[in-house]
Amino acid sequence: VQLQASGGGLVQAGVSLRLSCVASGSIFGFLAMGWYRQAPGNERELIARIASGGITDYADAVKGRFTISRDGAKNTVYLQMNNLKPEDTAVYYCNGENAIRRRDIWGKGTLVTVSS
Repeated sequence: VQLQASGGGLVQAGVSLRLSCVASGSIFGFLAMGWYRQAPGNERELIARIASGGITDYADAVKGRFTISRDGAKNTVYLQMNNLKPEDTAVYYCNGENAIRRRDIWGKGTLVTVSS
């Protein structure tokens, strides 16, 4: 399975953006799907995760502003980002989580730049 993330761009603070991650196969083959981000000089961090059973988790930095969702019929996972802040600027990556983490699948990142 391959993952393709899209939807990034340059936006002003306060606006919304939706990222999409399309899988070449079923997303339910993964334990969970996640969105990570990596800002310049920082390590990659998990910001949103949806388990195969539907339970969602969020990093404190995005809780209440970001929403992860999925459409199984389209093999797509979304990240709705509202009230974007300059500190949300990062490359965002889609992740397919496997039981053996070194077998995780990663999509190419999509850059989100939020100007103040």
